[in-house]
Amino acid sequence: MDTFGLLAQGLVAAMQWQNLLYALIGVTLGTAVGVLPGIGPALTVALLLPVTYKLDPAGSLIMFAGIYYGGMYGGSTTSILLNTPGESASIVTALEGNKMARKGRGGPALATAAIGSFVAGLIATLALAFVAPWVVKFALAFGPAEYFALMVLAFITVSAAFGDSALRGLTALFIGLGLGIIGIDLQTGQARMSFAIPDLLDGIEVTTLAVALFAIGETLKMAADRNQVKDEVLSVKGSVWMTKEDWKRSWLPWLRGTAVGFPIGAMPAGGADVASFLSYSTEKTFAKKPEEFGHGAIEGVAGPEAANNASAAGTLVPLLTLGLPTTATAAIMLAGFQQFGLQPGPLLFVNNASLVWALIASLLVANFMLIVLNLPLIGLWVKLLTIPKPWLYGGILVFATLGTLGANGAMSGNLFGVRFSFELMLLLAFGILGYLLRRFGYPIAPVVVGLILGPMAEQQLRRALAISQGDPLVLFQSPIAITLYVLAAAAVLVPLWFRLRGKGQVLGQLASDED
Repeated sequence: MDTFGLLAQGLVAAMQWQNLLYALIGVTLGTAVGVLPGIGPALTVALLLPVTYKLDPAGSLIMFAGIYYGGMYGGSTTSILLNTPGESASIVTALEGNKMARKGRGGPALATAAIGSFVAGLIATLALAFVAPWVVKFALAFGPAEYFALMVLAFITVSAAFGDSALRGLTALFIGLGLGIIGIDLQTGQARMSFAIPDLLDGIEVTTLAVALFAIGETLKMAADRNQVKDEVLSVKGSVWMTKEDWKRSWLPWLRGTAVGFPIGAMPAGGADVASFLSYSTEKTFAKKPEEFGHGAIEGVAGPEAANNASAAGTLVPLLTLGLPTTATAAIMLAGFQQFGLQPGPLLFVNNASLVWALIASLLVANFMLIVLNLPLIGLWVKLLTIPKPWLYGGILVFATLGTLGANGAMSGNLFGVRFSFELMLLLAFGILGYLLRRFGYPIAPVVVGLILGPMAEQQLRRALAISQGDPLVLFQSPIAITLYVLAAAAVLVPLWFRLRGKGQVLGQLASDED
């Protein structure tokens, strides 16, 4: 069946009332967490992992994807009205959008961000539907050596893409790899690193680690921050709608941002931040009024926001077809797939085709929901910014604890005659680890990726060596494997070049503003 037929079947599944409800919940939550500074889609999906443990897999994954898309939409509100980017991808939006808001043009800035996100999300989701099957056909030729090379690419990707230092990324990755070897060796049946604790024989639960690192760690970090200042929220003055001139100056940046964002999002170690910086640089080059940049140019909001959302769809290409996460949210979604016994990769399109195409089609539905939710309800989203942070993070702490208890909260430990949940103890221990990683500038996502992909890489390596009777050269004999190793090297060098080029221009703009 061709792509149009599969996408049509996926739309039929996505339009079922249960899946529509999951999508609506996802985009609403995603927009809310995107608006709230410091609360990102990765944290929200991590919180929901234990809650959705016994729910429908397709509906839960549709909700996770809706959160991802909604978070990209909502992040522009905080950047424009609060000048506080919730994530690195929104830095450029804050640079131009907040200047527009201070001039009383916050409405058009929010409008071009929302419409640009819709246009980019729609085009990029269709591109995902057509590109993914080609990648799957290529990946079906993989053997153990190729899969191991793919895992190496994934490890290098997450180490280079997350955080400001590849060395710190590698350190975080090796923490995850170390946690991944805990439990029973599937080939020999021997216990490894379990320290005679029965609860560790099954290994570390990905859900517990993800919730602890993202939710508990972030809560502890906020509680320890004594230098918090009250941010000034700019009100939306005048009409939210765009003028004819605004439309004329926005539609080409929307298309250019989409063209930049989707392929960079699909690249290993691409990501929305690289796409948004490069889009900003592109718009400044093509601008008819370059003197407005740094003073509230609408192109500087339209292009980067479109690139931001197009890259979200691009990120799903390597995640669904190869099982390769390139963002923190994608890493948590990978944990979500594994929670339901599903492994993203080429076989997912073969064994669970209906689920995959329902998920892709639901992204189209989510885009229409988001454009309806964002512009008419902007006043409601702005009010979320007034929630006191102690209440917000206190609720996150309670929700994370109850979710972990509900998923795996059996009282399995005994200390001085007092029964306790070993899983909750792990939650607290990993939460402290998450705080320490944040405190010293280490990225979080590589730890989760190391736990998920580490055992898979070990299994494929041992299979490849068993087939070759122990000859390590088998890992470098396949053209596909060599290509993947080359991509791993490019994953370090290409984003570094993009970031230096894009951020250099942004910093130059900031310096000229100060002068």
